[in-house]
Amino acid sequence: MPNTFFTSDSHFGHASVLAPRMDRPRPFATIEEHDEALVAAWNAVVRPDDVVWHLGDFAYRCDLAYAASIRARLNGRIRLVRGNHDELGKRLDWDGPVVDVQRVFVQDPGMPKPQAVWLSHYAHRTWPHERHGDLHLYGHSHGSLPGTRTSLDVGVDCWDWAPVRLGRILSRMAATRAPVPAG
Repeated sequence: MPNTFFTSDSHFGHASVLAPRMDRPRPFATIEEHDEALVAAWNAVVRPDDVVWHLGDFAYRCDLAYAASIRARLNGRIRLVRGNHDELGKRLDWDGPVVDVQRVFVQDPGMPKPQAVWLSHYAHRTWPHERHGDLHLYGHSHGSLPGTRTSLDVGVDCWDWAPVRLGRILSRMAATRAPVPAG
């Protein structure tokens, strides 16, 4: 049975993610080293038949041929939720239409029933079906926003440069301190 993974903000080809002016510059000497490390990390966990939801900013400031060559090297059936840097991304070959948001149901091994998850490039304070148990996964913030027990950044900056499965996400959510009630 295929596994489902989530990731965001790979920024393949985007040398500015290495720049010191970034809040959290990535620890690679060159964008080529960055891109090769991300491809290796991805393919170390994702099998060819797995599903990967990429929550935006796949590639930026590179040419379409380069972005397509990276996409072709990645394992899995990849779906794209559009990010703010996806002019190239929307022109690549994906396993389904490019969407702005998506609700999915995921069942990892050991889960008694499927978990509904609201996917977006951007963090939301509220989202559809939140009060009925839907979780929210997002990117864009590059690890700068604190996670909650129901909402978390799945960007590569937060997960050792690789896509992540829901079981690990749930563990991190469970370990998150609950917000202190107002009043």
